[in-house]
Parts: sequence; structure tokens; C-alpha cells
Amino acid sequence: MKKTLLALIAVAAMTGSASAADLAARPYVKAPAPAPVANWTGFYIFGGGGGGLSNADQSVVNTVTGAPLTITQRQGGSGWFGTVGLGYDWQFSGTWVAGVFADGQFGSIRATIQDPIFRITGSQKLEDSWAAGVRLGWLVAPNVLSYVNGGYSGAHFGQTNFTDLAGVPVGAHLGSYNRNGWFIGAGVENSLNIFGITSPGWFMKTEYRSAFYNAKTQTELLDAGNVPLANSIRANSWNQTVSTSLVYRFNWTGPVVAKY
Repeated sequence: MKKTLLALIAVAAMTGSASAADLAARPYVKAPAPAPVANWTGFYIFGGGGGGLSNADQSVVNTVTGAPLTITQRQGGSGWFGTVGLGYDWQFSGTWVAGVFADGQFGSIRATIQDPIFRITGSQKLEDSWAAGVRLGWLVAPNVLSYVNGGYSGAHFGQTNFTDLAGVPVGAHLGSYNRNGWFIGAGVENSLNIFGITSPGWFMKTEYRSAFYNAKTQTELLDAGNVPLANSIRANSWNQTVSTSLVYRFNWTGPVVAKY
């Protein structure tokens, strides 16, 4: 019995030594780092530029009666513009961002205006516009926001000077005017902390926008004394733009990773 007890004690001692050796050799495993988080809530400003297309559905009508003299046809054009603006975003439910913003655009986007009865043509220039709206976005990644937007827009169109088919001025024009409308758009905004570059608070966004302005009837005028002519032109305006802007966020605090 005594010999059996001594044997059991020896076996237990050897097992304990082996277990202690195994524990001593086990490597240390660092706890996994938490997922990156970012805070998109706060104010921002931006500025940039781009290009656009302009289309106008137009017809010629009688100045006195308003009766249509031609069918409605679509004329188009293109141009460039610059933009500046500001806004405020709220981040909620982790990956959703909602915000309000306002911006202004200035430049030279033109659309053709024609009166085939008098065989004259001109160029209608969108000189400047502004927009105020809302946007809703989803975070594709902590530093990347995809979004849609929409809202109210106003625009100023410059004077249209008519020429004949040979490009010679005919001494007639359409006056400048303002129009109101609405817009929809979509875009992507991403942090510039990429490719090893550190630029906290700086972002870049690229956006497509369609703006629609109500139709207006304008009387053709002689340059001398603004005397009204027999014909008027009724046209609306649809403008599509693509812009790229540099954005600065005043409160950018992410993404951050806890340190150990």
C-alpha cells in the first residue's frame, strides 16, 4: 500500500511539472483592437468646380395672343462652373448621416435659343445659381460617405443676343431673367487620409446634380429702345452638372483606434 501511494505521488508531481512547463511556453496573445469609428457630426465648408450640360425645351409663340407658332423642340449646350458652399451633418445609427447645406455656382453654361420663323439664333447663359437642400448618406467605410440630396434652387440667366445663320448680329435680344426650381443629386465624399498622407479634416467629394427650372415666356426685343417684336420664346431649363470639391470638416475626430 505504501509503495502504491508513493507511485501515485510521483506521477502527480511529474504531471504538474509538465503542465507548468506548457503554461510557461504558451505565447502571449494581444486582445483584438476595436473596429475603427468616426464622427461625421459637425460643420463643413467646400469649394470646387466642374462641367455641365444645359437643355431647354422651347417654342415660339405670338407675343400678343400667346398662340404657339412652332412645335416644342429641345436645344442644348454645355459649359463650366465653380462652386462654394457650407453645411452641417448629423451621424446616427452608426453608419447613417443626414445633413443640410447651401451652395452657390457661377460660370458659363450655355444653351441654344432659336426662332426659326425669323431664322435667328442665340445663346442663353446660366451665369449663376444657388441651392439649399438636404442630404442623406450611408457610410461605405468609416472615411467614405455615399449620399443622395435634393432641394430648392434659383438661377440667373443672362441676356441672349440674336444673330442670323451667318453669325451676324441682327439687333434683337432676349433680356436677362431669374427662375426658381428644384434639384436632385448624388455623390461620394471621402477623407484625404489615404496613401500615407495625413490630412485630418480634409475631404474630397464628387457629385452629380440635375436642376430643373420652370418655363418662362420672353418677348423678343429690338436692341434700339427695347421695342417688343411680334414673336416671343417660351422655354424651360434643365441643367446637369458634375463637380469635384475640396471639403474641410471643422470637428473631424475619426477614425480612431484605442491604444494598449
